[in-house]
Amino acid sequence: MQNKRGIAQAFAHPKTGLALRPATVFDVFDLSTILCSSIRDLCGADHNNDPQIIADWTANKSPESLRRWLAGDHTFWLATLNGAAAGVGAVSPTADISLLYVSPQAVGQGAGAALLVQLEATAQNAGHRTAFLSSTATAQGFYAKHGWVSAGPANPGPFGPSYPMQKNI
Repeated sequence: MQNKRGIAQAFAHPKTGLALRPATVFDVFDLSTILCSSIRDLCGADHNNDPQIIADWTANKSPESLRRWLAGDHTFWLATLNGAAAGVGAVSPTADISLLYVSPQAVGQGAGAALLVQLEATAQNAGHRTAFLSSTATAQGFYAKHGWVSAGPANPGPFGPSYPMQKNI
């Protein structure tokens, strides 16, 4: 019996172990990996698997760039699943959500939704009643599912159109 229980436990789904914390300079390699893999593997609707667009989009997502970003005025959050980096989000002092990316391995496990709630709460705690973002084509449905609405027509951009959205928080 003990062996059967061990086999059942080995194939059981682990608990998600989702956690959020402020990102630090010590996270820049994980943040870079999340951003680049998410863009490359999940944003096909935006870059149509064009290697040049992917290269251009990820060019400023290096650990060195992220060190500078973390030293700026945005608040960055890191999501982890079972101790592994799973997502990153950032919000500006003016309630603009500037980043929200999840690693391909973490899709559908709650990291993106948890980060979005945290970013909204960060903006609300800073005194804002409305938050803003520019969505990719890939992420529009995700944001709409979480109560975000269109805030105007699409804007052309170097990596495809971006879609302004807002939410009362």
